Amino acid sequence: MPPTTTPTPTPTPTPTLTAFERSPDRGRGLARDMRVRWALEEVGQAYEVRLVSFAAMKQPAHLALHPFGQIPTYEEGGLALFESGAIILHIAEQHAGLLPADANARARAIAWMFAALNTVEPPIVERSMAFIFEQDKPWYAARQPMLEERVHTRLGELSKHLGDVGNADWLDGEFSAGDLLMVTVLRRLESSGLLDHYPTLSAYIARAVARPAYRRAFAAQLAVFTGSSAGG
Repeated sequence: MPPTTTPTPTPTPTPTLTAFERSPDRGRGLARDMRVRWALEEVGQAYEVRLVSFAAMKQPAHLALHPFGQIPTYEEGGLALFESGAIILHIAEQHAGLLPADANARARAIAWMFAALNTVEPPIVERSMAFIFEQDKPWYAARQPMLEERVHTRLGELSKHLGDVGNADWLDGEFSAGDLLMVTVLRRLESSGLLDHYPTLSAYIARAVARPAYRRAFAAQLAVFTGSSAGG
């Protein structure tokens, strides 16, 4: 019999993500490429970053990757993705560490990913956009309490869930992509004072940002803003 040979595994191409050349968050780790950086750090996947200006984001080359002219985008071999949630789901499905092995737990973790982006984030973004763009409008003062109440409703519901799961640190068992996205959404409120009413959520965020993978991702994004070197 001829000797058997072990096939040589095909190397996984190093992914490339796009990020703001000069992030409007001024290095606070709030831009959506931070989510992807964090996911890649959690699974131990090396990556490269291509910085794009606001002008370049509206050019055909970038629009071919992201039809809405935003960041982040993600390229891996012949695959190109946009939308941070879709990118993180892809990473989590390709690597161990962000989704549980158990099928039911895995489905619940994915549900929390959708909850972070579709249920918790929209009222937070709506409030922040009103603060930025509508302060000089005659309706702003009357509308702001309603916007804040919507945020408080979601924060209260999320805080209750975390309280109901007892001594667990995370939304459903072990840390997952659901927690990663939820924490990046909640961090948008850190300077608002709204989280002061929810110590359970503040502690939840603190646990997440203390993770070594988060710290590495944050340092890499901050380095772009400060102009120092950073690796993926």
